[in-house]
Parts: sequence; structure tokens; C-alpha cells
Amino acid sequence: MTLRLHNFFRSSTSTRLRTALNLKGLDYDYVPYVLRDGETRTPEYLDRNRQGLVPTLEREDGSHLTQSLAIIEWLEETHPEPALLPVDTDGRARVRALAQMLALEVHPLNNLRVLFYLRDEFGADEAAQKKWFTHWVTLTFDALEATLADSPETGRYCHGDQPTLADICLYAQVWNNKRFDIALDRWPTIARIFAELDQLPAFTNAAPPNQPDAA
Repeated sequence: MTLRLHNFFRSSTSTRLRTALNLKGLDYDYVPYVLRDGETRTPEYLDRNRQGLVPTLEREDGSHLTQSLAIIEWLEETHPEPALLPVDTDGRARVRALAQMLALEVHPLNNLRVLFYLRDEFGADEAAQKKWFTHWVTLTFDALEATLADSPETGRYCHGDQPTLADICLYAQVWNNKRFDIALDRWPTIARIFAELDQLPAFTNAAPPNQPDAA
């Protein structure tokens, strides 16, 4: 049995993990779910992931790992090449900080269950949901743009000239932004880095429209 990735094509957390697996050169079986249909809320799936979230990585021994950043850290420890974190401690801290700006500050406020809660509990229509989503993206992307533009440690990518965990999170979030037509004109450094990443097969093969369940 190879690794099995339980995921959803449009999920940014799933995009992160697909990218990491691709960068590490690891084969996996792709298992799709439709979040809007509640396919991750079934008893069978909840046995794999008690939160009913994606992604879940099923290992060869049948055990499961959850939470994309934790899984990527596990991949980094078990398959260290190519490295997704710098060797030096300051660089590792910077890459983790950049990644967490996206994964912990933007994504939790804008994921599907939050948008559904805004709709169902507060009557937020599509326009209101887009305003909410755009607000939180803009708040963090403004800070991220300034951080990247002002640092000599920013290279071809977020940190130097090799893709890191920060780039994985950035790429996934920009694709998520596309759902709400958020252009990158306001953030030229982010736009440049995304364009560089979008030339790499490990990233493009992980992008939402290139998945077998894309719709």
C-alpha cells in the first residue's frame, strides 16, 4: 500500500499537502471528498479524522495523520530531501512565521465552515461573504507583502532561491483567493513569487484545477 491522501481539490490545506508530497517526490493514492455534501462527516471518515476535516494522510501501516502543517513537518523529518525548511535556526523561524501568517491568520477565518456559519447564523449572502474573505486576506497580505519586500532574505521565492514551507502556504492561499476574484496587483512581490512557483511542476500539479475531482 502506498500513501493515501484523503482530500478535496479546492481545499487550500489539501493543496499545501499535495505540493509537499510532490516536492518530496512521494507517490500517493488520491481519495477525493465533496465537503459541501458532508462526505467528511460520515462515521467512516470521522474514524480517520475526528474533526471531519481535510487533508488526512493515511500511511502504509493504516494509521492516519491530520492537520496539514503537522503532516508537512512529519514529511520533513521522515523524508528530509529536498528540505522545506532552512538549515539555520533564524531561517527556519522566518519561514515558519511566513507560513503561519497564511495558515493561522488567514485560513482559519476564511475556510468553508466559517463561511457557512456566517451564511446560516448571520444571513451573510455571497457579497457579504466575499467582503469578509477579502478583508482578512488583505489585512495579512499587506503585512506579508511588506515583510517580503523589505527583507534581503527574500529571493526568488519567499526565503532564498529554493521553495520552502512558506511558499507552499502562499501558493495554496493565492489559489484560494481566486475563488473570490482577489487579484494580486496590490502585492507585487507576492505576485512575482506566485508566478515563479506556478512554473514548477510540483506546484502546478497540486493546483486545484489540475485535480481529478476538480469541478
